[in-house]
Parts: sequence; structure tokens; C-alpha cells
Amino acid sequence: MTTERETRAQTDRELCGLINGLAKQIEAHLRVRAATLGLTASQGAALRELTRPMTLRELAERMSCEPSNATFVADRLEEQGYLERHPHPGNRRAKQLVLTPEGTELRERLLGLLSEDSPLAPLASEEQDVLRRLLARAVIR
Repeated sequence: MTTERETRAQTDRELCGLINGLAKQIEAHLRVRAATLGLTASQGAALRELTRPMTLRELAERMSCEPSNATFVADRLEEQGYLERHPHPGNRRAKQLVLTPEGTELRERLLGLLSEDSPLAPLASEEQDVLRRLLARAVIR
């Protein structure tokens, strides 16, 4: 006889497996699309997340990586002319990452490519909204 605890554990395992599988599909999709633009997956993730000027720490948080990794990615994007470091208006010790016009154009191209055959495309926009809300509830405690 299956206990409620065992049923809950099985449900948790299944959900974790599905979420992990979706995350892997999204990562692979990003890797392939970024590569078509001559970018690494990490550079693609950084461009995707740079929705506004932000600090390296903010970028690292959005990319779910260590600040040192975000620094390495930002350095490469800066060397390629896609991003610049500007003084932070509210903290003179911090710098903000700001996309150059070339970086903004590349980001737009990447976003267009990411929207093609997205792993989330099978879900209607209403279903994506429900999934986003449910995941946000699970993540934010």
C-alpha cells in the first residue's frame, strides 16, 4: 500500500524531472541559437538578460551564476563591442553594464531566434502565464 508520503515523494520526483528536462531543452535551444550568431551559450544568456543597464552582480543573479563567471562573459562581450561599463549613477564604486547600439541590435536578433521553435512554443500564451505563475510561487518562498 502506497502511503501519502510516498505518493508525494513520487510526485515531487516527477515534477523535478519535468522541470529539469525543460531547463535542459531551453539551455540547448539557447546554445544552438547563440552559436548561429557566433556567441557562446553564456554570452547569449547574458544578452537575453540585459533588459536594462545593470551591475555585474545583478547580471550574475539573472544568469544564475557566480559574479566571476558573469565578469568573464561581460569582458568578452565588451571586447567584441557589444557592451560597455558605465559609472553607476547611485553608487560611485559600482559600474553598470550597458549594451552598445551593436549589442542592442545583436540582442534583438538573438531574441528573434530564441522565439523560433522555443521549447515553450507548444504552450498557448495563457498556459505559459499559468506556468510562470506556478513556478514563481514554487521558487519564491
